[in-house]
Amino acid sequence: MVNEKNESASAEGSDADDADPRGPRHRVWGSGPRRARTRDSGARDTIDRAIVLDAVRAALLALKKLLSGLRTALLALAALVWLAVTAVACLAGVGLLMAPSALHALHAVAERERRRLARWGPDLLGPGPAPTRLRAAITDPTTRRELRWLAGHATLGLLLGLLGLLLPLFALRDTTFPLWWKLSPADTTTTSTGLGLGVAHSWLDALVVALLGLGWFAIILGLTPALANLQARAGRRLLSAGPDTDVSLRIAELTATRAAALDAHAVELRRIERSLHDGTQNRLVTVTVLLGASRRMVARDPSSADELLERAQSAAEQALAELRTVVRGIIPPVLADRGLAGALTGLAVSCPVPCRVDVDVPQRCAASVEATAYFVVAEALTNIAKHSHARTAAVTVRSGGGRLLLNITDDGRGGADEHGGSGILGISHRIAAHDGTLDISSPAGGPTTLKVELPCGS
Repeated sequence: MVNEKNESASAEGSDADDADPRGPRHRVWGSGPRRARTRDSGARDTIDRAIVLDAVRAALLALKKLLSGLRTALLALAALVWLAVTAVACLAGVGLLMAPSALHALHAVAERERRRLARWGPDLLGPGPAPTRLRAAITDPTTRRELRWLAGHATLGLLLGLLGLLLPLFALRDTTFPLWWKLSPADTTTTSTGLGLGVAHSWLDALVVALLGLGWFAIILGLTPALANLQARAGRRLLSAGPDTDVSLRIAELTATRAAALDAHAVELRRIERSLHDGTQNRLVTVTVLLGASRRMVARDPSSADELLERAQSAAEQALAELRTVVRGIIPPVLADRGLAGALTGLAVSCPVPCRVDVDVPQRCAASVEATAYFVVAEALTNIAKHSHARTAAVTVRSGGGRLLLNITDDGRGGADEHGGSGILGISHRIAAHDGTLDISSPAGGPTTLKVELPCGS
């Protein structure tokens, strides 16, 4: 019986070996399910990491929105106080003189909030010029909506902005508490939030504070996106154009801006094509001809061949210089290397007219906006050197409220005209492509001032 069982087992083993094409020595018992489990675990880890990274990015973006909303909330609080003072002064009869400035402050803060919200989402279509006279403002529905938004943003919006500022500070302070609590005076090592929950007397108390700091981080990851949306909700609901607002003029303006952007793009492409065709291409053809002639003369007249090679090398160097000039005309590399301040300083140094540059832009703008600002200043300085007969020039650049502000002045003879063929038309097309504004003041005898406003972009 034992022999029969052994023979049966050996037969079954041999049948299984025959069924496995790799043979008995190459079989890996249980490898298939184990590898599948390993792959599933790796895929889950990848998904979990992606979820965590997305949550961190969303929280950081929400904190940035809350802090930007805090700035406009402080302005809204100041405007609300000024409106309240004006309303009280109206009872004494002197508030009528203060009303235009108060209404102007209201409209300015509301417009700044519209630009802020446009940076993080769809553009808010403004209602156009708002009334600054008291009687017209009282009956204006847009002004009433702006007042409702102002009251909410100066209170709830300010509170949410303060949370966006304090939550990271609480989280950082409490998480790092075990690192510095020994250095603090014994009576001031409060165990967490400054709310008087106790005093840390041991390492265990310090670790409890650190765990509370991790809880702050969890709150930041979970709640800040909702807080940012809550802060922006009233602005998107009350500051957008109402159903009674005529938006046809704004639509026509945006249509013209789009057409100007397409025209500017086409002009730029033609300029690049002309530069490559008339300059670089001709140089390269010359190099090709000279190299072919020198190759044929190497055997007959080596000295003449060497002269042709020198000419070919010179033509190749000129072609390379022209190609670099074309590349700099598309996106100047100096912007990426030195930033807008360094690039404009380089333009001022190369300008024949002594030029002073003052740039105060804490954060980088979009690359296309910086390139537009660079080319606007370059074209303006070229016009000053060619046409103005100026002795000095100045370029001032500032940023604020999501806008980049350029002020270019010279003490020349004035008379600059957008349609006079002095290059200002090209400047206006570049600015219109970004939905910016250009204001020119150039009376006869000077001075000439160009004020440019561009959206910073993101």
